[in-house]
Amino acid sequence: MSGKWMERTGLLLAVVSVMAVLAACGQGTDAGEEAQGMLEEIAEEEFESAADDASQSEAAAGSGPLETPGTSPVNDGEQGSAEAENKKEMFGEDCIAEQVFSVSLSEYDGDVWFVPFAPSAERPEFWMQIVQDDEVLTEIAGYVPARLSGETFVSLDAVSFYDLNFDGFTDIVLIETYGDNRFAAVYYGFETENDGYEGYFWVQEELSEGITAAVSDLSVSEIRDFLTGGKKNGEFSGYQEAYETVGRLCGLEGADGYDLIYVDDDGTPELAACKKGYHVSLYTYEGGTVYNVMDRWAYGAMGNAGYEYLPRSNRLRNYNSDYAGAIMYATYMEISSRHSLETVSEIKTVNFDDVNGNGMPDPEEEGSIGYYGISYIDGREATDEECAALAAGEYEYIEGRMSLEELLRKLNQS
Repeated sequence: MSGKWMERTGLLLAVVSVMAVLAACGQGTDAGEEAQGMLEEIAEEEFESAADDASQSEAAAGSGPLETPGTSPVNDGEQGSAEAENKKEMFGEDCIAEQVFSVSLSEYDGDVWFVPFAPSAERPEFWMQIVQDDEVLTEIAGYVPARLSGETFVSLDAVSFYDLNFDGFTDIVLIETYGDNRFAAVYYGFETENDGYEGYFWVQEELSEGITAAVSDLSVSEIRDFLTGGKKNGEFSGYQEAYETVGRLCGLEGADGYDLIYVDDDGTPELAACKKGYHVSLYTYEGGTVYNVMDRWAYGAMGNAGYEYLPRSNRLRNYNSDYAGAIMYATYMEISSRHSLETVSEIKTVNFDDVNGNGMPDPEEEGSIGYYGISYIDGREATDEECAALAAGEYEYIEGRMSLEELLRKLNQS
């Protein structure tokens, strides 16, 4: 048992004793509440440190403001050995038993097993699975930076599960060693609605390399301190602190333009983070929590020139097209009370005479392109006046007109 554990245990016992004395002496409730608060604070500190102090494992599972540890304690002696053998019986001899965890991930219903595998003769690379009830829900390919190509896998040193990019989905952070090199690998979690395919994880190469270069002493706690100052989402003191954190994260992802814009009229700006010509992200803030409402939405192809907003009206717009402009779409969206971007209406304009009703221009109909047009609002045939009324207003493109340094200065002045 470590000295740190004994010190915390002693402090916990001392606080409990103080509470007991206060109760026996009939002291006021304020003192008892203060002692209770001390107890909860110490317990939370011990809970958060468990991920960093338990052997090589640094696992913490969950998403959002509250996070709980994976239920896979690492024990010394016979119990730990028996647990490792049990995991190898469950998942095979090549599983890295000390880093196998039962966790709750937002992408799946119910607890799942995170199972990493060491390279083997049958499969000569590091890889991972998400398993539930003996069913493999998804496989995750191991990531090796290009600069370490050819190096040998040595160890998986740490695993952590939490919502790193504030999008509401659980992400995975790994610390690995190849050769003499230790590095971080971040996998963002995504959720789909396809049958039999609930979620998946995609490595963030640029972010992983940025974290590895910036954090000299790689550990889960040091990475979290670097990204958020150790704060969980929901604990930010204001939008300024939240957007500073998000801005730096987006910079590590490759963003090169930022802006503070007022999409709605609640008095708090939204943060736009862009990689110009490629994608746009949008964040909003309320009550200590930052929300990702647009996560690197792509533009620059398929008639998509970008994303616009009508200032202080909670209305966003995007244009798209199919068949080289033969079909045009104008989608109108708003930020909902659930802090997500939802479609309000869509105008679909068909610029050809779809004689056979197959929804695409055919050779016999190509002559009508440009000489024919009909519009629909949410599937209902609409007049030009109705379309014009929906499109009314002076929309502005979300462009990202500031550098990260300019954004941080503006936030500090707010």
